[in-house]
Amino acid sequence: MIKKDKIIFICTENACRSQIAEGLLRHLASDKFEVYSAGSRPTKVHPAAITVMREIGIDISSNTSDPISLFINKGMDIIVTVCDNANKACPVFPGKVKQIHWSIKDPFKKWDLNLEDLVDFRRTRDELTERIKELLKS
Repeated sequence: MIKKDKIIFICTENACRSQIAEGLLRHLASDKFEVYSAGSRPTKVHPAAITVMREIGIDISSNTSDPISLFINKGMDIIVTVCDNANKACPVFPGKVKQIHWSIKDPFKKWDLNLEDLVDFRRTRDELTERIKELLKS
């Protein structure tokens, strides 16, 4: 059996960017990666993130918002921080870990699902899609 690399996407609240990234990579390459996401101050998955992922046929509605501490000793191979605050707050993971930082604009404005906000969430989803496709090529 081929060992899958363990990858985790980290942002502050684990509500939008990291959840979208987790859903995208799981959809595109679950055969190659065990995919997780976490936050330095986790809250819940934003309803707009669920909505824009559902638009492209990916269901993240059962995802949970988890603290980074749950994953520190889980043998992560790749850490991807998707916001500047998380990059600063990210603890050191033990072992040989590849660390990547993407500064992705936060689509979050408020917790309500406002149709006008979906434009920003879609932009975030599309940017993460491109970055993940590039990551898969490397």
